[in-house]
Amino acid sequence: MKYISTRGDQTERGFSDILLEGLAPDGGLYLPKAYPQVDDATLTRWRGLAYADLAFEILSLYIDDIPADDLHAITRKVYTEQVFGTKEITPLTWLGDHLALEGLSNGPTLAFKDMAMQLLGALFEYELGRRGETLNILGATSGDTGSAAEYAMRGKKGVNVFMLSPNGRMSPFQQAQMFSLQDANIHNIAIDGVFDDCQDIVKAVSNDLAFKREHRIGTVNSINWARLLAQVVYYFAGYFQATKSNSEQVSFTVPSGNFGNVCAGHVARMMGLPIAKLVVATNENDVLDEFFRTGAYRPRGTADTHETSSPSMDISKASNFERFVFDLLGRDGARVKAAFTSPAFELAPAEHAAIAGFGFQSGRSTHADRVATIRRCHAEHGVVIDPHTADGLKVALELRNPAASMLVLETALPAKFAATIHEALAIEPPRPAGLEGIEQLPKRVKVMAADVEAVKAYIHAHV
Repeated sequence: MKYISTRGDQTERGFSDILLEGLAPDGGLYLPKAYPQVDDATLTRWRGLAYADLAFEILSLYIDDIPADDLHAITRKVYTEQVFGTKEITPLTWLGDHLALEGLSNGPTLAFKDMAMQLLGALFEYELGRRGETLNILGATSGDTGSAAEYAMRGKKGVNVFMLSPNGRMSPFQQAQMFSLQDANIHNIAIDGVFDDCQDIVKAVSNDLAFKREHRIGTVNSINWARLLAQVVYYFAGYFQATKSNSEQVSFTVPSGNFGNVCAGHVARMMGLPIAKLVVATNENDVLDEFFRTGAYRPRGTADTHETSSPSMDISKASNFERFVFDLLGRDGARVKAAFTSPAFELAPAEHAAIAGFGFQSGRSTHADRVATIRRCHAEHGVVIDPHTADGLKVALELRNPAASMLVLETALPAKFAATIHEALAIEPPRPAGLEGIEQLPKRVKVMAADVEAVKAYIHAHV
């Protein structure tokens, strides 16, 4: 299996090379030359596999430069009941007929990012050990990627983490999860700005090829193909739990900010998983909803990016969106490069119509919707959900079709967003043992302006 860039660089690279690289040298994102196809017999063989073994089967289709025994050992080490809380790893909670939550947030940082980040940490440690090299990870987070990355990488040999976050724009719990870590290889940088400013800095540093190579910069954001690939697995796992035969279809609703989570669903569908619809749910930062409705992609600036009660979705430049557009435009790298190096772009009518063939729909949710959905879910089902999952459930309830079960991807546990839960239900969400009082722990963080050169100087001084 070889990988190429979404922006036209046809140089073929192996998985282990792009694992450590992140962005392609031309600024594009990596995708496989072609998606491996999964037939009915393969689906039948996979149905009923333990999650770790299913992960191995799917990853093996994309990774041919890590020995199979080693890869299988990695998936079995990562996806355990001890780490993720249940034998199923991603259990379903049914909310009546044909509607369920797929639980993705039972890992160490209580967010779906753990599903991929725990694997990524193990892959990094394996590959760096095999090469005898080190890696300095540069990432940006709107709330959950950062803590998931840091908990996955803390103490890992040969790995340093530099994580950028928007200063003051995450929940107190999210900030405490990251800033309370005292590990020497973890560096938190709070940027005065919004998430998109952090993401722009990561991309700018990654596009400085000389600096990137000299300082061995890698990434854990979902621009890293390995992380997105890990997320493909739970679409298959959810499908198998929700169906009895391969003749059934399932739809997924995905709370979306950076488009990585739902892009993994796109990959699963392209492989042949019987997905009816992929529903993109946004909050007030509705750039993606606007695109799917109109064909116009108009990223917003810092001043026009709303601060909301589902902060991990406060994103107006969806990095992984480029991967889908690459497929939508017939894998025309030149057109994709032109589109994503422009302030905005608009599809031709025929191209906009073609989106339906990929199964996408979209919807939007507001703060009032989130609060109402949290109340409704608790009142009707006795289940407390976080505000991001509430965005997904609100849109799912509007767009579900009884012809196919709808699975809403749960993105975080409500403990991470106590203020909104208290507003909706007048209760404090339960916290897992050991996380009581985390906000009062000593914090280790550097506040900086949104300045690429200043961030590069900080990295240089700390590697």
